[in-house]
Amino acid sequence: MKVVDSTSEFMTDHANKLASPLLRMEGIGKSFASVSVLEDVNLSLAQGEILALLGENGAGKSTLMKILCGIHPPTSGAIFIDGDRLQSGKPAAAAQAGIRVIHQEFNLIPSLTVPENLFLGQESSLLGGINQRQETARAREVFEQLGAKIPFETPCKNLTVAEQQLVEIGKALLVQSRLIVMDEPTAALSPQEVEGLFRVIRELKSQGIAIIYISHRLNEIFEICDRIMILRDGKHVATGPTAQWSRERLIEQMVGRTLDQEFPKRTSNIGEVALSATGLTRRPKVKDVSLSVRKGEIVALTGLIGSGRTEVARLLFGADSLDAGTISLHGKPITIRNPRQAIASGICLLTEDRKSQGLVVNQSVLHNFSLPNLGQMTSWTAIQSEREKDAFHKYREQLNIRLADIHQPARTLSGGNQQKVVLAKWLQRQSEVVIFDEPTRGIDVGAKYEIYQLMNQLVAEGKAILMISSELPEVLGMADRILVMHEGRLTGEITDVENATQVQIMDLAIR
Repeated sequence: MKVVDSTSEFMTDHANKLASPLLRMEGIGKSFASVSVLEDVNLSLAQGEILALLGENGAGKSTLMKILCGIHPPTSGAIFIDGDRLQSGKPAAAAQAGIRVIHQEFNLIPSLTVPENLFLGQESSLLGGINQRQETARAREVFEQLGAKIPFETPCKNLTVAEQQLVEIGKALLVQSRLIVMDEPTAALSPQEVEGLFRVIRELKSQGIAIIYISHRLNEIFEICDRIMILRDGKHVATGPTAQWSRERLIEQMVGRTLDQEFPKRTSNIGEVALSATGLTRRPKVKDVSLSVRKGEIVALTGLIGSGRTEVARLLFGADSLDAGTISLHGKPITIRNPRQAIASGICLLTEDRKSQGLVVNQSVLHNFSLPNLGQMTSWTAIQSEREKDAFHKYREQLNIRLADIHQPARTLSGGNQQKVVLAKWLQRQSEVVIFDEPTRGIDVGAKYEIYQLMNQLVAEGKAILMISSELPEVLGMADRILVMHEGRLTGEITDVENATQVQIMDLAIR
């Protein structure tokens, strides 16, 4: 592969490639009823090129990709593959043209094993039956490419979020693709798994396969992508070689305004210990973990996927039972056998997977807000609708929750606004300890900034926050203290966060 030494050489080389691009999307517009979501968008992609498609949630990225893969027909415009017009609104035509999509939302059959999901619809046959041995062997090859180990015989519903994401990636790698769209492919992956994915992406690139890469993790964009294209409010804002962009300018173009800092600064006013745990154990995932979080403090709990971070959160929240250990609130031991007792004690959990564990997505935003607060909303067993609406509107304004109607289903909100609804319901409970598990997973940079501001506001009010995160810039940018886990145990604590590095954290995470 040719190495480009400067931006000008890159642009010349790339212009030559785009003279006969693999993909051209010209004048793409899309309206749903009277609402325009895309307006005159052009996109081109050369063979073997990795294009980052960026923008805030709601910018039009997903709609543009759904048009590309035939899920939605465009209202205007056309798509060309190798100069031939692609039939719009036909997923089969897109698949036949070699277009594959790794969706952010999982598309797995929960009761089937990993090989069964990988080969669904393209099973290997043997004497009139399925050649399970061949399928398993081929599946192992795929995951060896990713540098990941997956328990093949377990149903996919029992896999972690990261493992399910890897299965989705494996499905796309099994077929002969010319263009792969990757929508947040690393959102739930560990650094090692991300590196494994990047190795595969670079191999695909060397084979001439084009990739459209959608991610809110900007460090990944600078590492893996050749060009960057930005959408904002359904319109094309800018496109250019990655080398031309700075992180600050990229964020400014995406959100349409200047952010003074990626992680808003605050002055810590740390008080007494709010939550402490001693000897937390739930074999084999959590082994003798002790920690504390003080009022006005953000403590980050990090480590590789599978290190036991989420399992610790579930123990503190009563979602899983303890084999051993004690939990104290304000110095007094408390018994937490289930989430109801945790909530009553003033502990809340914003789960990693907010759609399946934090929200009832087909219920309205208002009902989701009210679920853990029904005792405050009812009188003589009947819900007082005005009381319910008044309580929610207070947090809607305070948290800047963007929605058309309080009765719309929670699934229709963007990721950032879904997270705010989950936070609103816990704030209504007056929770004193807030556990955030991957608080900004799948959220755009503008919404991330708002979540960070809300976290700062909570600790300024004396709340204690335990933040579980796999994004090391987020850990270093937001935490007052950092706890690192490896294989179920705490391997280190970093108190001088201002001078800490990602290398220092990773050293503790692989011990």
